[in-house]
Amino acid sequence: MESFFGLLQNNVLDRRTWTTRQQLRTAIVTWIERTYHRRRRHSLSRLTPIEYETIMTPPASQAA
Repeated sequence: MESFFGLLQNNVLDRRTWTTRQQLRTAIVTWIERTYHRRRRHSLSRLTPIEYETIMTPPASQAA
C-alpha cells in the first residue's frame, strides 16, 4: 500500500493544486483506472487487472 500511495502522490496530488474535492476525486479515479490498473500486476498471475478481467470474464458477459 505504501508504494500505491507514493505513486498516487507523485502522479496526481503533487502535480497541481485542486480547487474542489470533486476535481481531485475525478483525477484520482481517472489515474487509477487509466494508469495504475493497466500497469500493476497481480502477485499470482502476473497479469494486470485489465488482462485478468478479460481472461476471466465469460464471452456472454462481455457482449452485454
